[in-house]
Amino acid sequence: MSETLTRLAATIAARRGVDPASSYTASLLARGTGKAAEKFGEEAVEAIVAAASGDRDGLRAEAADVLYHLMVLLTAAGVTLEEVEAELEKREGTSGHAEKAARGK
Repeated sequence: MSETLTRLAATIAARRGVDPASSYTASLLARGTGKAAEKFGEEAVEAIVAAASGDRDGLRAEAADVLYHLMVLLTAAGVTLEEVEAELEKREGTSGHAEKAARGK
């Protein structure tokens, strides 16, 4: 996994339990998984809008926000970056269609 994402995951984990007034990340984590999910959704929509409108620079910025908020959501939900990486590795080499069918989706 990217060293940048690994460092970000560590920073987010370190913010858990910190005074929410001192850190945006801590404030999101203190508000729980539901709020983290809501913020992730907002950022995902903003990325979709940027992509649909052909705004490459906007998409790049929004994609960074999406990744950050996804990682906050994962931390709030108790899911580690390593667990996500293991899931991706498990799926590697499997057709996306076959993988979706195996999950019944």
